Amino acid sequence: MTLFSLTNRLSRVRAASKAFIPRCRVQFHGLSHQQGDKGAKAIQRQESWFVKVVCTLFVYSQPLDDSSLGYLIKNLTPSTEFEIVKWLNNPAYGLKFFELSRENLDITHSFWTYNLLIRSFCHMGLHGSAKLVFDYMKIDGHLPDSTLLGFMISAFGRAGEFDLARKLLAEVRSDDVMVTVFALNNLLNMMVKQNKLEEAVRLYKENIESNFKPDTWTFNILIQGLCRVGKVNQAFELFNDMRSFGCFPDIVSYNTIINGLCKGNEVDRGRSLLKEIRLSDDCLPNVVTYTSVISGYCKLGKMKEASALFSEMINSGTVPGVVTFNVLIDGFGKAGDMLSAKSMYEKMDSFGCSADVVTLTSLINGYCRIGDVNQSLQFWSAMKVRNICPNVYTFAITINALCKENRIHEAREVLRELQCRNIVPKPFIFNPVIDGFCKAGNLDEANRIVAEMEKKCEPDKVTFTILIIGHCMKGRMLEAINIFDKMLSVGCTPDGVTVHSLISCLFKAGMPNEAFRVSTIASLDTKLASSTSVDNNAHLRINRDVFVDA
Repeated sequence: MTLFSLTNRLSRVRAASKAFIPRCRVQFHGLSHQQGDKGAKAIQRQESWFVKVVCTLFVYSQPLDDSSLGYLIKNLTPSTEFEIVKWLNNPAYGLKFFELSRENLDITHSFWTYNLLIRSFCHMGLHGSAKLVFDYMKIDGHLPDSTLLGFMISAFGRAGEFDLARKLLAEVRSDDVMVTVFALNNLLNMMVKQNKLEEAVRLYKENIESNFKPDTWTFNILIQGLCRVGKVNQAFELFNDMRSFGCFPDIVSYNTIINGLCKGNEVDRGRSLLKEIRLSDDCLPNVVTYTSVISGYCKLGKMKEASALFSEMINSGTVPGVVTFNVLIDGFGKAGDMLSAKSMYEKMDSFGCSADVVTLTSLINGYCRIGDVNQSLQFWSAMKVRNICPNVYTFAITINALCKENRIHEAREVLRELQCRNIVPKPFIFNPVIDGFCKAGNLDEANRIVAEMEKKCEPDKVTFTILIIGHCMKGRMLEAINIFDKMLSVGCTPDGVTVHSLISCLFKAGMPNEAFRVSTIASLDTKLASSTSVDNNAHLRINRDVFVDA
């Protein structure tokens, strides 16, 4: 059936076309602009039948014959061609008709046809097809506006197609098409979050002032990314360049640079910037600014400077937050000054700050460091009273401190409490308790703890070493060998001390064949070859101090 014959059956076509034309689930997107004078004019109602007829013919009568093509050449306009692509309601069909009209009908397409197809393909995740339509658009002499270009860049960025976005920007660089700063900032932000920092900096340099004019947010995005990976000097270069582009650093810019400097142990440099902010009229330092520098001093153990800056902060009218108190309490605790740490803790309420798990864990750690475990247990109890749940580090610190004082049964009770909580433990929490029971000669309890541990996490090298030496000391050599074999089977490489201890005990226990097997296995590992190779007399000089029970 030809298009001409269809036009003579208008009444039937009008009724049937709605049923015939496929309604795919994929919807076209992106017609956010009113067409009016800016785009294709709305098709006249009396022409709507033409759109439906062409859609029906295109879907069901491929390929079109010469008479149909001739009719379309005479009657197809940019506006009706746009409506046909939209009415097909499927980007794949739309692109096929677009290419047909482009190659065979010599039609000048409207901007809105390209816009519709590009947006639809992007929404479907078919970014290669969207780029193909964009290429057609440029070849046909059309330029995208900043809105469409921004949409494409953002769509490519969300899909991780950063190379495609960069290529797109390079192609329009000489076309006098400006990218909105919002769109490029959005792309840079996505690149930084995806750890594409070097690519983001290169993209910024390639497009600066040619495709877009940066704003303060542009610089903040890159400065944050650079500081996060320790490239503070490079971040400083961008920071110093801001004013040359008419941008002024805000408090986010200053805080990011100061935090980066302090994390890199350049605290005095961060302090100088803090003074610069106080003297400037652009912005004022806030709690984050002061806390970053205070934290830097605390990490360096310079508690006198940290305390002085805390006082300066209070005098300036800046109210400290929980994080401010936490870094000071942790700093005093690591310096062994628990009087100052507790004093800071007691000041928190007067500033409207409530202690959290970090606060109390820092106090517990501080008291454990100076050997006052009983005082640390009082804060452990205070956590329960305040209904603050200990975290994995609170448990680790408390258990380790109890084990150091040989209070292994109390440590065991704390370990049981850990297993009742929704906390994913680590081997370093269990190892001190396992070691304590092994040294006490209670291997059965140590093995029970290991069995409980394996339900939550895998033993590490330290766990296996403790168990092997513990079983050797009690003369339970077969179990020690089984633990050694299990250690190897899970891909955990024993160290020289473990191997030497096991070999020595095997020889003392009258098991030379097993001793040489262990030696051979260990010597195959290049890391241990130099330290574990033994000759026939090796057992006479290895770990003579390891006692084996009869």
